[in-house]
Amino acid sequence: MSKMIEIADILHKYGEAYRSKYRLSRQEFKAMGAIEFCRSSALGGHIDECDACGHIRISYNSCRNRHCPKCQSLAKEKWLDARNKDLLPIEYYHVVFTIPNELNPLTLRNKKIIYSILFKASAETLKELSEDPKYIGAEIGFISILHTWGQNLMDHPHIHCIVTGGGLSIDGTRWISSKKGFFIPVKVLSRLFKGKFLYYLKEAYFNKKLKFVGLINELVKYNQFKTLVDALYEKEWVVYAKPPFKNAEYVIRYLGRYTHRVAISNHRIVKFEDGRVTFKWRDYKNHNKNKLITLDVFEFIRRFLLHILPHRFVKIRHYGILSNKNRNTKLKVCKEIFGVANNVSHTSNDDETWEDVFLRLTGIDYKKCPCCKNGHMMRKSKLEPRCYSPPIIREIIV
Repeated sequence: MSKMIEIADILHKYGEAYRSKYRLSRQEFKAMGAIEFCRSSALGGHIDECDACGHIRISYNSCRNRHCPKCQSLAKEKWLDARNKDLLPIEYYHVVFTIPNELNPLTLRNKKIIYSILFKASAETLKELSEDPKYIGAEIGFISILHTWGQNLMDHPHIHCIVTGGGLSIDGTRWISSKKGFFIPVKVLSRLFKGKFLYYLKEAYFNKKLKFVGLINELVKYNQFKTLVDALYEKEWVVYAKPPFKNAEYVIRYLGRYTHRVAISNHRIVKFEDGRVTFKWRDYKNHNKNKLITLDVFEFIRRFLLHILPHRFVKIRHYGILSNKNRNTKLKVCKEIFGVANNVSHTSNDDETWEDVFLRLTGIDYKKCPCCKNGHMMRKSKLEPRCYSPPIIREIIV
């Protein structure tokens, strides 16, 4: 069986050449270096030995960068374990907010600002309409997850929202359900979202928070910016509301697909040779057909780096009764209304290793010997990091 092709393989072979040719941000340099050397001798590791058959296993340390496709499994399982305690026996909806493609060039040069506006406008839209008695008349709860890519790795900023099918009454005494199988009309969601997004975009422009460099430098002129905004007002923006989930437990499984996903996983890469990368993608515009796309390796790296998030930017946010400030108050009231136990999810203690956490959350015992299946792998020695020098940052765009 041939070895799976990894993004790390591509960066290890062409990363330095790419860094030498193009100017990158500090976050892009950091992510490239982390992924390139993840789980290699450069980061150190340890040697385990089976206490029954003597089998030896060498394990190298992970980079823990949130953009690394090899470092998200445990973080995802921990997050889902924590969210499991928030579930209520109700319908949940999946609502997706997308900004038009015309905004992509502006977004790429102003990621933190535009992504923040996307979160703010979508959240205010859901809260405002759900509190309207015409639709629900209650305070709902929802989790918003930012994705910035399409299946072909091009920029496609959108937010996935997992929304409660109802909420706590304004006086905080009862639960009000949305109509069964129905949330809020998507056209209503779309038009309010568009208005709010463009309002905050214009506010950012007039407060001189936006950068206009390269191909969009003409947008610094008010008449050019106004032309863009006017055209965006004329468009129908895409908001999609999927049918409700089957049950609350299904919500957790579904969330697992979206929360800690990176732009492309290693298993989608099918070929890497002669300076070209071929990977699988799903064409949503053509009946979800599975296709292959081949890119020059530099173009592949460029597209991958489009989705490196700004420093410390929070890509998963909680609102309404699911927000951190309301989880122990309003959500607790909701659980009491439904007679749901206010369970506290397990948390790691100081003596619990990552293997213990992984076993508890997934049922997979990484300590069991993969050779004899009976013995346990015991820590024999530590491997110090070696032969690692981070990429030299020659030029930086902040």
